[in-house]
Amino acid sequence: MCGIVGYVGAKKATDILLQGLRRLEYRGYDSAGIALCTPQSGRVRVIKAPGKIASLETLVGEALPTTPEAAATLGIGHTRWATHGAPNQVNAHPHLSMDGTIAVVHNGIIENYLPLKERLIQKGYKFVSETDTEVLAHLIQEHYRGDLREAVAASLEKVEGTYGIAVICTRQPGTIVAARKGSPISVGVCDDETVIASDISAILGHTRQVIFLDDGDIVVATGSTVDITSQRKVPVSRKATQIDWDLAQIEKGGFEHFMLKEIHEQPEAIANATRGRLLAEEGTSKLSGMQMQPAEIARVNRILIAACGTSLHAGMIGKYYFEEFASLPTEVEQAAELRYRNPVIHPDTCMIAISQSGETADTLAALREGLRKGANVMGICNVVGSTIAREAGRGVYLHAGPEIGVASTKAFTCQLTVLAMMATLFGRTRRLSLQQGRDIIQQLARAADLARAALAQEDAVKRIAAKYADAQSAFFLGRGYMYPTALEGALKLKEISYIHAEGYQAAELKHGPIALLDPKVPVFALAPDTPSKAKTLGNIQECRARQAPVIGIITEGDTEARALCADVIEIPPCAEFITPVPVVIITQLLAYYVAKLRGCSIDQPRNLAKSVTVE
Repeated sequence: MCGIVGYVGAKKATDILLQGLRRLEYRGYDSAGIALCTPQSGRVRVIKAPGKIASLETLVGEALPTTPEAAATLGIGHTRWATHGAPNQVNAHPHLSMDGTIAVVHNGIIENYLPLKERLIQKGYKFVSETDTEVLAHLIQEHYRGDLREAVAASLEKVEGTYGIAVICTRQPGTIVAARKGSPISVGVCDDETVIASDISAILGHTRQVIFLDDGDIVVATGSTVDITSQRKVPVSRKATQIDWDLAQIEKGGFEHFMLKEIHEQPEAIANATRGRLLAEEGTSKLSGMQMQPAEIARVNRILIAACGTSLHAGMIGKYYFEEFASLPTEVEQAAELRYRNPVIHPDTCMIAISQSGETADTLAALREGLRKGANVMGICNVVGSTIAREAGRGVYLHAGPEIGVASTKAFTCQLTVLAMMATLFGRTRRLSLQQGRDIIQQLARAADLARAALAQEDAVKRIAAKYADAQSAFFLGRGYMYPTALEGALKLKEISYIHAEGYQAAELKHGPIALLDPKVPVFALAPDTPSKAKTLGNIQECRARQAPVIGIITEGDTEARALCADVIEIPPCAEFITPVPVVIITQLLAYYVAKLRGCSIDQPRNLAKSVTVE
């Protein structure tokens, strides 16, 4: 993995491929390459390099101008995030068949590549890389009999694992063949050209009409035609989706980093997530994508939330919502754990799969397990047309707009908002009174303003970041709604600043972690004015007794909490359930400014990818 782009049409492929790869940079990668094909040359020309796309562009500028491939109108490109083999030029994609006629780019993992590789070696094939992907290139050559689609399909029959691939061949110089299983592939539909990519951001400069392939689909694309079949050559119909995002939304817009831009977009993103969905008079929400009638909601007796990473933390807060608003027993499962055991799921279970990208491999597998066991399954996703959104068939889109920074920010606060709206809808169908529902909706309507209030604390956050940027470890403490928020705050700090950071339920401090406290370990205490504040203040005292500096995120005017903290950042008074929104925005700003002071790669943290499409 990580990014694929392919082009066939009448324009110079080189420029389009490099532009597409630049738009995929945000996903995280360690090498990049392109492959070009022209009828005149009779060969596939591959240029690739470790490091950033700028290095590849330099090589392309040096190698191409005097060759036939400079005018090529067919090509594929890739940004790689290393799985099999070190991030170097040899292991970078694209990979060539042994005879040099076929080039392949691949996202995913071929689990049985070693036995396939051994068989191919016995037949005389020679391998030059450590990757699993090179097996595909040689397999396709082995099966090629004049039809590239047939060769790809026959090769994929032998493959176990996940893949999103694009393939070109010198003997069919006007064609790209692409296929998917577990790793996304999208096709941009234009009049006289076709753009194939793993992410729509590489397509939007050409068209907003996008076809999303399903698992098992194989597409044969020329400049004017798109033919989709199953692996066994059964024609399938896939409708194009109109994408509402535009190029301006995937540019930095004057901000130094995408992450900072997206932190500042949260008031608007939350407003978009709630627009038209809050029914103030009825004290409920309108979420038509759920496609559940009141009688069906009333039959639900259990909520099961499956997610990973930041989405898992959102789900943990969602558990509080469903239990508090709707009296529904709610479990939150790490999706990778759920998929490999035998979960107890009954028809009265409503399973919610949460994923910003809608492509997270473990969450998708958990969703499929829920479907197999007869649960009412729905997704919460940000990306229209994503696999989880399509396979769930119902759910709620975040409408947060594209999130480019690897560290998720605005998707998290929008996930919280959507989960609160869902829980309110369930609650009004079950136990919430009209007035209680109205009170919740009133607070949800304030969420965007609370986000703005948190952003207004940016200067205070900068000062605190400067004070603690040299720390090697940090703690985040919270209780109730602040416990998952503490986990998320710690995750953001470790993701982008590389500081060892841990989030704890504040009561757990005495069960081991307190042994690590000393004057060099800052403690970020999430202590807004909620029923659990008094207990958290006691934990702050324990930290002070060990001489650890305490930074409090507290409610405006709380003199008691202020007196116990070395530094404070304030949020406006608000209902307990909505406090995670302003508090987490402050922790996001903190992580950003600490990482900036430490000179870290903020939008593309080391070793991380935007969407995790392999286990």
